[in-house]
Amino acid sequence: MIQQIKHKQVGKFEDTKFEKIHNEIFEDSYEASKVVAAEIADLIRQKQDKGEACVLGLATGSSPIKVYEELVRLHKNGELSFHNVITFNLDEYYPMDAENRQSYYYFMHQHLFDHIDINPENIHIPSGQVSQEELNQYCIDYDMKIKQLGGLDFQLLGIGRTGHIGFNEPGSHINSGTRIITLDHITRRDAASDFNGIENVPKKAITMGVSTILKSKRIIMLAWGHKKASIIKETVEGQITATIPASFLQNHPNTTMIMDQEAASELSRIKTPWIVSQCVWTDNLKLKAVTWLSEELKKPVLKLTDKDYNEHGMSGLLSIEGSSYNLNIKIFNKLQHTITGWPGGKPNADDTNRPERKSPEKKRIIIFSPHPDDDVISMGGTFSRLIEQGHDVHVAYQTSGNIAVTDEEALKFAEVANLLSPSTEETNFKKIISFLNSKTTAYGDSLETRKVKGLIRRMESYGATRYLGLDDSKVHFLDLPFYETGEVKKNPVGPEDIQLISDLITTIQPHQIYAAGDLADPHGTHKLCLDAIFESLASIKHLDFMDDCWVWLYRGAWHEWDIADIEMAVPLSPDEMNKKINAILFHQSQKDRVMFQGEDSREFWVRAQERNRNTALLYDNLGLAEYEAIEAFKRYHF
Repeated sequence: MIQQIKHKQVGKFEDTKFEKIHNEIFEDSYEASKVVAAEIADLIRQKQDKGEACVLGLATGSSPIKVYEELVRLHKNGELSFHNVITFNLDEYYPMDAENRQSYYYFMHQHLFDHIDINPENIHIPSGQVSQEELNQYCIDYDMKIKQLGGLDFQLLGIGRTGHIGFNEPGSHINSGTRIITLDHITRRDAASDFNGIENVPKKAITMGVSTILKSKRIIMLAWGHKKASIIKETVEGQITATIPASFLQNHPNTTMIMDQEAASELSRIKTPWIVSQCVWTDNLKLKAVTWLSEELKKPVLKLTDKDYNEHGMSGLLSIEGSSYNLNIKIFNKLQHTITGWPGGKPNADDTNRPERKSPEKKRIIIFSPHPDDDVISMGGTFSRLIEQGHDVHVAYQTSGNIAVTDEEALKFAEVANLLSPSTEETNFKKIISFLNSKTTAYGDSLETRKVKGLIRRMESYGATRYLGLDDSKVHFLDLPFYETGEVKKNPVGPEDIQLISDLITTIQPHQIYAAGDLADPHGTHKLCLDAIFESLASIKHLDFMDDCWVWLYRGAWHEWDIADIEMAVPLSPDEMNKKINAILFHQSQKDRVMFQGEDSREFWVRAQERNRNTALLYDNLGLAEYEAIEAFKRYHF
């Protein structure tokens, strides 16, 4: 089959000699998903023209959601019919009722099947309700159905951070067929928030085998965000190994990996293109290369020699710069100029080489926080510094954060409130208590319960902002509607969300905006909140005050900007670091049992402290001043 994906790779370095799987890198997951959906749609139409069935292998998880949304859009616009489509899903938890909200049966109908004209008899999803006695034969029959139809014409895959495809966990054999499998602890931990705790996550699953997947005529794997970057590098550039089941795709003749820039960031041609081919040495690439070399050799920038550059594929760079001495000084000064103790700009100072402007001396500032604790976790030290330096600081919490409050935490508060003030028709705490005591899944909260959980987050936020010295009148709770589903799955960002943000910006008319720049999950709250800000900025950029508005992006609790991307580095003293930690600890509902822990089991305050200290250590190792901690920012040009 002819590959339909067009070459839209980001960057200028086309040499892929280290890569063993064809891949395409896109600007973002939205563009990429539309291109993948277009290939699937073309295949369906081609099969229809021939009067043939189109047999699709489908995946679940966050990665393919936008693909399914685009397919649904094409169908609703009358551009695509699914009457000839037969589908086989990769996997399902075991045991699992089909109607359970955590089942993949529910997921597929929610995102695709309920919105298209596919024949229900053509939908095949492994059943989590088959008895153990029948399970072996059921799995054999599942593979036989695929074989009888001539195999899968197309298989859509995601990739887990352990390198699993489907639920083929590390150790899966290349010849494995559809079967029952025991889930890796990491996989179960990642799913814990969906099941209201890891103890409720099934320990087993039914999965299409590696062999079944590899027999597909065409395979596309999707990967979004920096969290997938390291496993993508191992899959694409490493050896074939059962430890990383996705690496078996190196044996497939018609596989394409589709990724965004962040997922591709560890590939050699992106991270270290100078060792792959000739480079166009932009200023940013020079900075990236020199800091990489300094880290690689564990030598300060000013101590790098001509020999160091020549031995690491950078002789071309030296020929441009003249000598390592000249290059080292240039890069050292560039790094030095990112460091400032005045994130709002230093009054009455030469700001030629400073990250921020000196004027106006006192700036109006909005800190946008996706959840009610991202502000202090990610930039609590800078937040405090801006207040202390006399700026007019506002913080805007974009979502209520209610789904991140555990049922146990909400029950505790509801019981206390009921004892202090017995329920009335308006408060009805007994109703909330009864609901929580009978609840069996993490989501689907009643409106009253969601309100209590949201108020818990709100009061914790006030505690933190008051501690930092911010007046309550400067604290804004936007409660963006897209978030208020009571489930992990959010609604698309809509006009009302964008208007709420636009109204706040136009009211305050800020000189600075800080926003969370996490792009890992295209359907995650951080990404959706950032998209809403970007759309708001686009809609009001024509207003006069916007000419003086600068936007700075911070990272979340999991990841920091690469050194070459940092444009403002705010150092923190030990006392300031302690103050930041204390502000984080006001968010008690997120301290000991976090609903969305991710792959990092550390508490948020520990992650924040270690990340900020590691950034300071990086600057120190590059030969710059030694600080206790550093918070880092990248400017967004809209």
